[in-house]
This record gives sequence, C-alpha cells and structure tokens, in this order.
Amino acid sequence: MYRISIAGFVALSLALLVGCISAQEEEEGSVGVAPSALEFVNALNPNALNPNALNPNALNPSALSANALNPNALSSAALSAIRDPGAAGDLSRQLLNYVVGCAFLPSQSFSFSWIDGSGKVHNEVYWGIIGLVPDWSTKALDLYNQQWISACLASRTNWYGVSVTISSRGTPSALDKAGTPELTAYTRLEGAFWGNLFVPSPYLNACYDEANRSYVRSLMRECAAGHLTSGGAVQQCGMISIRGSCASYCEALNTNGMYYPSCVNNLTGSQESTSRVITVFLR
Repeated sequence: MYRISIAGFVALSLALLVGCISAQEEEEGSVGVAPSALEFVNALNPNALNPNALNPNALNPSALSANALNPNALSSAALSAIRDPGAAGDLSRQLLNYVVGCAFLPSQSFSFSWIDGSGKVHNEVYWGIIGLVPDWSTKALDLYNQQWISACLASRTNWYGVSVTISSRGTPSALDKAGTPELTAYTRLEGAFWGNLFVPSPYLNACYDEANRSYVRSLMRECAAGHLTSGGAVQQCGMISIRGSCASYCEALNTNGMYYPSCVNNLTGSQESTSRVITVFLR
C-alpha cells in the first residue's frame, strides 16, 4: 500500500471546476479489497467535467501527459484547490476521488487534509478501485491511458448526482467480464462512453441503445440516453456529447465480453475511431 502525488489531477480538477455539488456517500467495502464492478459508486456530478470555467491559477491539463504523478510536482495552487473549504473545493475533491478510483488498484491510495470553515480538519484518503492505469504513479499518462481514464469518468457521471449500480465493460483486463455473473445479471445495454479530457480541447462522447433508452432513464441514468426536459427536449450531461445510437457510431458488440470494441467521433469527415470505449449495462 502506498500513496501517490495528487498534483496531476489536482491540475485537472482546477481546470474543470464549475458549479456546486452535494455531498456524496463514500464507497463501501474493506480498504485494500477490490469491490465487484457492480459496487462502483457512479454519481460524479457532470459539472465536474465542464471545461468552460477555468481557474486562472490552474495548471494546464494538456501538460499532464508529460508528467508522472510525483510528490515533488504538487504546486501551491493545486494544494489550495483541494484544500478549498467551499463548493469549488468539494467539486475538485469529488473529481479527484473518481479519478483515483478509475486509475488505481485497491492497494493504492493517496491522502491529504483540509480544514473547513468551522476549523474542523478533514483527513482524506482516496483508494483505487478499478485499476485501469496502476503504474501512473511512476509513469506519464500517455494518450492511450488518457482516453481510458476519460471514458471511465464519463461512464460514472450521473445527471442527478445519485449512485446507480452499473456493469462497466471493455477490452482492459480490469473491465473484462467474460464468464462472470455480470453478463447474465446485467443484460440491459445502456450505451458507451469515450473521449479525452487531457487534450487542449477536451471532449467526451456517449451513445445509447435505442431499445433501452426509456428504461435507463427510469433508473436515473441519463448521460447516454439524454435528459428529457418537461417540454420533451433532450439535454446532455455537461460536456458529454450524445452522438446518437451506438448502432451507428460503434463497431458491433463483442459477443464474448459484451462490449463495443471501438466507436467513432463522427459519421462523416474525420471519424477519429477509438478502441478506448467503456460499455455500460444495467440490471
């Protein structure tokens, strides 16, 4: 068990800060023990992914890929952001918590403290869960893994800020559900998520399964299906762009692990296909 520097993703948290969030429940389970994918907390506020309110003191997220997460890299601005006792600090800490959950193994953690407005000290410990990029503590985050972390964050975002249990699937071993009970327990295809939050012009995409669109909305999962307003208009979750039906944007489902092997950003012009896609199923 070891701690890692938070400098890299504090920078991302700072760059993406906007809005307020409500307090979220901590993820349950024993420290250092990997939960099932079915136990992931998936209530990341879409405001945490909005790049349109940049903090002037933030580090540039486009430079994250050049740096390993190193304790010596932590800046005073980054430290101030996660120690902010206000709503901006809440949002920064929430995003950072989800990033660690996506990237690191349950045996990895980092911790820090901050003081709220009443003078109470909060000692934070964020644990890895999924383990998509466990070696990020010693290596720079390359383009390939930037996209996996981005897809993971998008898939765990919720319009309502409430936790909905999901089955996340994809090509990495951490998301390989072939031969597991999840394939039979979670059979309702929601859609897929992909993108990159680490480039100078960050983007996230989602697609939906047309047959289950109403069903997933009934479970309060709307970032792929789209949120319906009282007037019937479809709204997206923050910066997550709803491209359309996955049948149009993605390669056919892999029948073994039940995930989309790849998806494209556009149907015409520069399609920019990517295999860093996380497919989500619901019960």
